[in-house]
Amino acid sequence: MNDRAFDRQIFKLTIPNILSNISVPLLSSVDTALMGTLTPMHIGAVGIGAMIFNFLYWNLGFLRMGTTGFTAQAYGRRDAIEIPSILLRALLLSLSLAILLLLLKYPLGNAVFGLMHIQPDTLPIVKTYFYIRMWAAPATLGLYVLMGWYFGMQNAMIPLALTLISNVVNIALSYYFVIYLGMEAQGVAWGTVIAQYITFIMGLFFLWRYRSKLSYITMNALRQIQPFIRFLKVNKDIFIRTLVLTIVFAWLYRYSSSKGTLFLAVTVIILQYLNWMSYALDGFAYAAESLTGKYYGAGEDKSTHRIIKRIFYWAGWMAMGFALLYGLGYYPIARIFTRDQTLIASLSRYRIWLAVFPLIGFASYIWDGVFIGLTASKSMRDSMVLSGIVFFISLWILSPHWPEFALWAALMAFLAARAIFQGWIYMKHGLDMK
Repeated sequence: MNDRAFDRQIFKLTIPNILSNISVPLLSSVDTALMGTLTPMHIGAVGIGAMIFNFLYWNLGFLRMGTTGFTAQAYGRRDAIEIPSILLRALLLSLSLAILLLLLKYPLGNAVFGLMHIQPDTLPIVKTYFYIRMWAAPATLGLYVLMGWYFGMQNAMIPLALTLISNVVNIALSYYFVIYLGMEAQGVAWGTVIAQYITFIMGLFFLWRYRSKLSYITMNALRQIQPFIRFLKVNKDIFIRTLVLTIVFAWLYRYSSSKGTLFLAVTVIILQYLNWMSYALDGFAYAAESLTGKYYGAGEDKSTHRIIKRIFYWAGWMAMGFALLYGLGYYPIARIFTRDQTLIASLSRYRIWLAVFPLIGFASYIWDGVFIGLTASKSMRDSMVLSGIVFFISLWILSPHWPEFALWAALMAFLAARAIFQGWIYMKHGLDMK
């Protein structure tokens, strides 16, 4: 195939993924804006609460990523037995983990609240938000599996539909609960819980489209222990990788919270900018997961290398677009999140940083997608651990000399290190990564 044929495949998956992913930070932005109608303390509290769930759920993101990689490879080699078996194994694992989270929600909450160094005036709001949202765990983890399986099946339209359903319902309910019922942080939390269950039920309903493929599932396939062990091994590496990532972002909040309410509010809004960028670029990363896995599973090495190059090409152009948007449209975007003039003035000092982040960070997102598609979980894990070390060393060195910008310089070093380490592994080992 020529480059145009590869590009058609890329955008067939990328465009729905981008639309789907952009709606995720939209939800977070609406939550921030709703809390912005109250006080900066509410913005910070809900931001911390959301970060806690990122810490919990991102670390279980292997349910989506591992499912995508294995399903895409099975799809590429046309393995009719393994395709439905992967789905069932992952759903059973997600249910087990969700039950465990619900049983441990109070000790987990107390441990995380202590680690996050939350200010006493913010803590009651964070607790309320956390304990309500925890009830969404079974639906949230089940959705991770369904999304990953659909991506592996080269279908980005169903995940798009599910994400839009989830976020439209969530936004509508949160707006109603907060603005009309005056429920504050409780309203945002309950909106998320209800939306997650509605979306999970819809995700199960869409499986009807694949009823012919699901009919190949056999109890003998489920009793085979080796595929399940390999699934757990890869997911263990992805878990460690994601744990490092969430520790880095949790530390962003912890560091910011220790600097006071205003600095925390600035951090929450800056991360909204970065969320818009990362979720849009993840559209290409998800395409990399699906297409790299498909061609690698089919044994087409030349096509695998070419699809990776084309995805990097188009993701680079998108990163340039975000750099221009954040550099030129900074103030209109800032006013979406807050009308507080003091907060806007504090944010303006970080304008250049926001414009540079997309150019520095985009490659790390795409490499993650490539490594997931290849199920090169060990290499991805090792790269993230090394990059996490780079982040903490950078922050430690810069904080005494550059207190206002040290956090963002360290984050930029973290993103750059991920891209450099993963790029080096790919150039050295090619598709033979582990």
